[in-house]
Amino acid sequence: MTGVVRTRFAPSPTGYMHIGNLRTALYEYLIAKRHGGRFILRIEDTDQERYVEGSVDVIYKTLKIAGLEHDEGPDMGGPYGPYIQSERKPIYMEYARKLIDLGHAYYCFCSKERLAALKEECEKQGKQYKYDRHCLNLSKEGIDRKLAEGVPFVIRQKMPDTGSTSFEDAVYGTITVDNSELEDQILIKSDGLPTYNFANVIDDHLMGITHVVRGNEYLSSTPKYNLLYRAFGWEIPVYVHVSTIITPEGRKMSKRHGDPSFEDLISQGFLPEAIVNFVALLGWSPGTEQEIFSLKELEQVFDIRGISKSPAVFDIAKLRWMNGEYVRKMPLEQFHEAASPYYSEALKEKGIDLFKLSRLLQPRTEVFSDIPAMTDFLESLPDYDISLYEHKKMKTDAAISLTALKAALPVLEKAEPWENDVLYGMLTALAAEMGMKNSQILWPVRTALSGKAATPGGATELAELLGKEETTARIRKGIEKLS
Repeated sequence: MTGVVRTRFAPSPTGYMHIGNLRTALYEYLIAKRHGGRFILRIEDTDQERYVEGSVDVIYKTLKIAGLEHDEGPDMGGPYGPYIQSERKPIYMEYARKLIDLGHAYYCFCSKERLAALKEECEKQGKQYKYDRHCLNLSKEGIDRKLAEGVPFVIRQKMPDTGSTSFEDAVYGTITVDNSELEDQILIKSDGLPTYNFANVIDDHLMGITHVVRGNEYLSSTPKYNLLYRAFGWEIPVYVHVSTIITPEGRKMSKRHGDPSFEDLISQGFLPEAIVNFVALLGWSPGTEQEIFSLKELEQVFDIRGISKSPAVFDIAKLRWMNGEYVRKMPLEQFHEAASPYYSEALKEKGIDLFKLSRLLQPRTEVFSDIPAMTDFLESLPDYDISLYEHKKMKTDAAISLTALKAALPVLEKAEPWENDVLYGMLTALAAEMGMKNSQILWPVRTALSGKAATPGGATELAELLGKEETTARIRKGIEKLS
């Protein structure tokens, strides 16, 4: 393949961007950027029955949030427009008629009823349905007459009767299909719009697309595309078919089963950079142990040879871990800004110093949507079980905890100024004075203040956030519980 590398992301506007769509867009983008090429956005909306209002805006928004800037497209134009298939309708009919003239396509006037009957007959005989070429040998006069009469028609591709068709895929290698298995597929539907199989070939050629990335479910269709390229005498692009994305249980990911779309992950508090990094590694390996990549780094290292044939597992736990790595690298001010909407969801109390809370939370946060559950105890103490005070590692039980809280209360009531370092020093001094381990004082205090087994900070950090009045009130409640 010579000349400028040109790739295209060609989604159908059907409502949302699932993870497989995003991966296709990302790989197309990275191939173009790695080779100094062009990344094109094309909207494939010829299947009007599946069109969902507002979907094109979802596509634009997703690409923008993900950082995948296209070089040509419906919103910015370019030398190969229009970039929306429904606006290219006359082009497809022109090329379909050329294909008829070349002897590789033909008009089909069969009614829906006839085709339904043919399919039913095939099922009765236990055969796979295949169009019987009833209209293949119509005379020119007969065709012209039907066209003049306005009889509805489709245009079908005429497949070879013998031999086989092979193609090279960058991931799967050589794929060969027996031509006898190929049906005379429809190229132009009765509404005059092209089928996906025809439109994408015409558009890819006219837009100079050099590399085509798509799911491996299209492997079996690719010989049909190549027969079209050969019929016109056009250069065939590089095919890059990628594996299926599955859940850890082995099921193909699907919105229908509640699997998250890109928008869902963003709304759940995942960072776009982390999602893009994670999606890049769904079926691709850099050949090193490195797992954290910025988009710029991916542009430099992405190589088609690293794409795997094996199904890629969407492991939400791995994404959470990766997101946590990105969260911890954020400047504190940026983390605080991103966390603020989640604080307002859980905390109505205005006395909490939220910036101090952010400092505590950042090292412990994987996903922003976890924040309300991690901080809700600051708003009001939950009803907790006294078994929380028992901790083998901290060497505490209910009796030790009661002793600790009774001793800590008067110390904290005298604390001045009310700052973490001061509070920590006073409570650890108390532990030494009582001949106890620090944990035997600090764990009961933390439990009394939070009512939780896990918190975003230690006992004195939580006390500083809550303030003296709320802290001492909660310790008194703890003493009551344990008495």
